[in-house]
Amino acid sequence: MATDTTVSEYERFVHRKVIFGAVTGVLLIGGALFSISVGAVEIPVSEALATLLGANTGLSNRIIWRIRVPRVLTAIFAGLALAVSGAVMQKVLNNPLGSPFTLGISQAAAFGAAFAIIVVGAGTIGIGGTVGSGTGGAVSVTNPYLIATSAFSFSMISAGVILALATYTRATPETMILTGVALGSLFSAALSGLQYLAAPDELSALVYWTFGDVGGTTWQGVGIIATVAVLSMAYFIYNSWNYNVLSSGDETAESLGVDVEALRMRGMLIASFATAVVTAFTGIIGFVGLVVPHIVRKTIGGDDRFVIPFSCAVGSVLLLLSDTVARTLFSPMVLPVGILTSFLGAPLFIYLVLTAREYW
Repeated sequence: MATDTTVSEYERFVHRKVIFGAVTGVLLIGGALFSISVGAVEIPVSEALATLLGANTGLSNRIIWRIRVPRVLTAIFAGLALAVSGAVMQKVLNNPLGSPFTLGISQAAAFGAAFAIIVVGAGTIGIGGTVGSGTGGAVSVTNPYLIATSAFSFSMISAGVILALATYTRATPETMILTGVALGSLFSAALSGLQYLAAPDELSALVYWTFGDVGGTTWQGVGIIATVAVLSMAYFIYNSWNYNVLSSGDETAESLGVDVEALRMRGMLIASFATAVVTAFTGIIGFVGLVVPHIVRKTIGGDDRFVIPFSCAVGSVLLLLSDTVARTLFSPMVLPVGILTSFLGAPLFIYLVLTAREYW
């Protein structure tokens, strides 16, 4: 009888994963088509689909391929990168509150990108766009590689401090999160300092940029974000069994042949790099990396062989749907998606603080 019960529970567990994966896939494909079809110019889904298949060369063809497809792809790959980064950081630090945003890495990357734009001159300030219009004229990136490098360099400061605390002082998870919050506040203050020193047009552009938006990315930016996101996902999925073993403790993981310190170091570096690249092109988009892994763990359990790939898919869906809502909720005004994710993420963050340990 006990064996039958165990088999039945296992089948329900597998069935839940299949259903969760199917729903996520439908939401991703359907959400992408819907997002491409809605906007200032309404395009029927059938016409959008025909355009994607190359059967339309009219006005909708230019709108879809020049504006909406880059935006949708940016949301999909940025959500993927942020979510998988959060999932790995939570596992590496053994902390349910770990994420690029709560550890100060997003804020450090934002300061690094702003530093490259204002001080080094890696970006030009657009004068044709109107803040809040979603026309993408706020910041024109002329050297995305330099901006990504600067963002990554500063993000490594936050990641390095957190890793040093975890490695050399055996700091508690709460101490690491509090340190991350302090670092995030420090870099936010430094970013405010840059904004104070900026010229008026630079100031308005940078403030809008820090809201977090996926609408100003070019095809070149989409290619860079997609490449980094896919390579990061592949690495983390390949090592998902090793991350799973970390749950059993460092000594057990080492006895099974896992180089724990190298695994943690590489995980934080790659997750920080992915976050820095996304932040360099989109600005700060908070809470995706924190919330998505918890949604996945609560739904299908804590096996990282499934948590990591499902986090990628759910992160893409969450940011894609959030951006679609953000740009249609007060149409024709376009709300930066970073504002919406912060509104949704703040109460969820409080909820996780109160209940995360019940299933972690």
